[in-house]
Amino acid sequence: MATYTIDVSGDKIAALNQKLSQATFPDEVEGAGHEYGVPLAEVRRLTKYWETTFDWKATEAKLNALPNFHKPIKVDGFPELDIHYLHQPSDSPDAIPLLFCHGWPGSYIEVTKMLGSLKHSTNGVAFHVVAPSLPNFGWSEGPKQKGFGLKQYAEVNHRLMQSLGYNKYVTQGGDWGFYITRAMGLLHPQSVMASHINMIRASPPTWTSHPLLALQHAVQPYSERDKKGFERGKWFNEEGNGYRVLQCTKPQTIGYALTDSPVGLLAWILEKLYDWTDNYPWTDDEILTWVSIYYFSTAGPAASLRIYYEAVHSELGGVSRDRTQQWIGNVKLGLCHSPRELTVVPSTWASTLGPVVFESKKEKGGHFAAHENPEEIMADLRQMFGRGGPCYRITGPAAKL
Repeated sequence: MATYTIDVSGDKIAALNQKLSQATFPDEVEGAGHEYGVPLAEVRRLTKYWETTFDWKATEAKLNALPNFHKPIKVDGFPELDIHYLHQPSDSPDAIPLLFCHGWPGSYIEVTKMLGSLKHSTNGVAFHVVAPSLPNFGWSEGPKQKGFGLKQYAEVNHRLMQSLGYNKYVTQGGDWGFYITRAMGLLHPQSVMASHINMIRASPPTWTSHPLLALQHAVQPYSERDKKGFERGKWFNEEGNGYRVLQCTKPQTIGYALTDSPVGLLAWILEKLYDWTDNYPWTDDEILTWVSIYYFSTAGPAASLRIYYEAVHSELGGVSRDRTQQWIGNVKLGLCHSPRELTVVPSTWASTLGPVVFESKKEKGGHFAAHENPEEIMADLRQMFGRGGPCYRITGPAAKL
């Protein structure tokens, strides 16, 4: 296990500041608010703050104070990749290995508000936390070959856990973390003992595949929460889904804009930070830390888009997005329903994903659950895996490093 130190060169920082100082902004429709996208005044203000006030080196020092490591990981058919990860082991004898998997436009830092607490035993459980930068994200390398899809992302995470001595472990994730941890459970049910997910993508139960759930679905009226959830999903599909279409079909084209223009990258991510959360009070430094990790990332901001293309163009033998949204029977499942998630589905739909052993319905919260409401996610994990929970001591004696 080799430690990892983030060290963005002064030349890169100076080049960024020069680009920010020369930014050209579009005009906007009067009174548009957020309806047309991120408001001009907000992007202008953050651009100036990024150029003149935000201190990347101070931020870098805080990130380097985390337990950063890296190691080479190879998956079949692709060259070895240098993978960055956080690793926070626990001294507790009841600790369970936990793989935290981020998505886009997040990163490994989404886990950081939970690191200090999860290593301590509460309700009879603690966690050894591993949180990688996914390939093509953050400080991990990315492949240049076609076909690096959900199967390969899952394999990187699984082989990382195995290399750390965690032969049996559990997972937590949302966004791409939903799809990747689901793929891990599909491919390695002997190792992935349970998964907790905070973005739930599922379809209504059918009479042929889930007759009991279909009956329950047919006779049970939708609750007010369900109806509001459908409204949220409708908004996302009709008003918030354009980025996904672009990134799933022509990621290279939009990649030029996000790589060449830091203001373009800022606006592209900022829209999601506002639209996908539940009125979370973002600070300027938080926003620019998230965006700067993409801008300075090892593989570059364009590389982070490729997972969208590969996941919907999976080759023979791969794992498709659709497959991860279907029944996976050998991995116990915990569900976290947040009211401002991108899709909010009824419990009968979510139960088609696998053997649900734990479920929570939050009163607030959005897409970036671990960052927005870390106490809620930790509470779920402690109830699901702690004393009296359905997955208590599910991995057996904890691996000790």
